Amino acid sequence: MPLSPDQQRALAELMHELVGASVDQVDQLTGGASRETYRLSVSDNSGATHAYILQQEPGEPRLANGLADEAMLIKAASMAGVPTATVLVANAGTPQRDSLAQSFILSEAVPGETIARRILREPSFEKARLKLTSQLGRSLGLLHSQVDGSAIPWLAEVDQIEHYRSMIDEIGIVSPSLELGLAWLERTQTECLDQVVVHGDFRLGNLIVDENGLAAVIDWELAHLGDPMEDLGWLCIRAWRFGGDKPVAGLGERAELFAEYAGVVGRPVDPDAVHWWEVMGTLKWGVMCAIQAERHLKGQHRSVELVAIGPRLAEQEYDLIELIRPEVLTSPSMASTGTDSAVDPTGIGSSAEQTDLSTGASEGGGRPTSVDLLAAVEEFLRSDLGEGSDPRLKFHARVAANALAISRRDLSLAENSRRHNRDELHALGFTSERSLADAIRSGEANTEGDDGIEVWRYCYNSVVRRLQINNPKWLR
Repeated sequence: MPLSPDQQRALAELMHELVGASVDQVDQLTGGASRETYRLSVSDNSGATHAYILQQEPGEPRLANGLADEAMLIKAASMAGVPTATVLVANAGTPQRDSLAQSFILSEAVPGETIARRILREPSFEKARLKLTSQLGRSLGLLHSQVDGSAIPWLAEVDQIEHYRSMIDEIGIVSPSLELGLAWLERTQTECLDQVVVHGDFRLGNLIVDENGLAAVIDWELAHLGDPMEDLGWLCIRAWRFGGDKPVAGLGERAELFAEYAGVVGRPVDPDAVHWWEVMGTLKWGVMCAIQAERHLKGQHRSVELVAIGPRLAEQEYDLIELIRPEVLTSPSMASTGTDSAVDPTGIGSSAEQTDLSTGASEGGGRPTSVDLLAAVEEFLRSDLGEGSDPRLKFHARVAANALAISRRDLSLAENSRRHNRDELHALGFTSERSLADAIRSGEANTEGDDGIEVWRYCYNSVVRRLQINNPKWLR
């Protein structure tokens, strides 16, 4: 939301104290579902204009010292040679400025672009695209080899399999596909030999790119200690290609990324380890999609953008199956299980028991239901869009339109989908997706080798139906 008059006054006082300049204009930027971001236009005493970026965390800070902790890491990365924005101040709360968020960071604006689709498609970034893959490899190599994680006390190691399994249980996601992914990750996990500082969200959207390539790495909120291959795998997952046809951020090849990275750190990259982290990252983003939607549904942060992210879980379930058992996508599974076709252009519907329109109950894809989506859009249209015209509303209007399209397809396709899923579950000997998910987690369901292919086929069929509702364009 826009800054209040009290917040604008507090910000003006802060800028005058820091740089001796006045704030001419404050514009809220789109993107970034977990923070509020503003661009400040500032004039100094000579009349020169400068730009700064203010980020605020709504609600309670994630870290003990708020964004001041994050600023510590940004400065360390910059000293290691990673391009970053210059931080002026972070979390400098005083009684005079308590109208600003409890946690904020103020940085110099770095000229360039963050919107991935522009970076991947616009002619002005043609030369940058040729350089970016190697620049990304070099920056990750510097981060992993030159930044001392022990000097940044808030960084912690996370057992990601257990963490995201607990998130699945906490939110109440019922997904046999995610359970298949977790089981595979556990079976194939190898020991991490080198604990380093991991950015945790290194991808287009969190990078500023200019005509010369990488200008700054931003959004360090998910940084932690971990396996360096995590950042490489995350950069390669399909969700962060934004429609590009190449595996590294939609713009480059793995061989180039790995070679540049290896040249910095002094040892070769294991492609199998990166693949493991690509699978982990795909599962992780799927769970995070559900988490973002839950923040809206529980009233923690009401946002049409957050609730509309929830249905993207199905995209990650589809990608998990493709990454682990790609033969399922090309097998004659639909004909053998009684459904109409592998990708039915007319749409069969969503997964079994996904949406009960009379109660709002959900399974096999979790919340939000179509009722939740429609309610969120109505709230957005009434309380936000109606207040006036603003460029950022163009972005949210597209989000709202997508949510309405999902709901429209769900209402017309869900009943048929439930019937198909019910029949296929019964053929496998299960009464619901909950019972199948539990059996996969406990090991009761056979999911390995040729004998276990039928469970994977069911999951594929179910996810395809849900994607026919949530995002048909994701289907290959």
